[in-house]
Amino acid sequence: MDRWKIYLVMRPTSNRIDAGMRGLHLIVDMYGCGEDVLRDKNYIYHVLLELPDYLKLTRLSEPFVEEYDNPSPGVSGFVIIGESHISIHTFVEDGLATVDVYACKEFNVEDAILYLTMKFSPERFQKHILKRGD
Repeated sequence: MDRWKIYLVMRPTSNRIDAGMRGLHLIVDMYGCGEDVLRDKNYIYHVLLELPDYLKLTRLSEPFVEEYDNPSPGVSGFVIIGESHISIHTFVEDGLATVDVYACKEFNVEDAILYLTMKFSPERFQKHILKRGD
């Protein structure tokens, strides 16, 4: 697993889709988020509802969001977009929210991070950008 973390951090951080590339995958881990936000199924639903429009992506479905208690309490949700999907998983005990935005067209990575950090107010975050299928 550590080998993959090093690989991800070292990937280029451009948000441009190159010829032959099939998608851009943004991974954001946000640490030190408030428990009230991480537990709130309705809040996560609305983040997933708004984010595609904010990024000028095509939402094809209503968000699907569920609470869970095992192995750690939290909320998981996703929304299908015409370009692929967006998912959020929260881990209340760890103060952690993880987000994946995967799209087969360009989107503004900095706008995505700005929106997510505004909504989750983390103490710190990490981002990883993968170019898929290149």
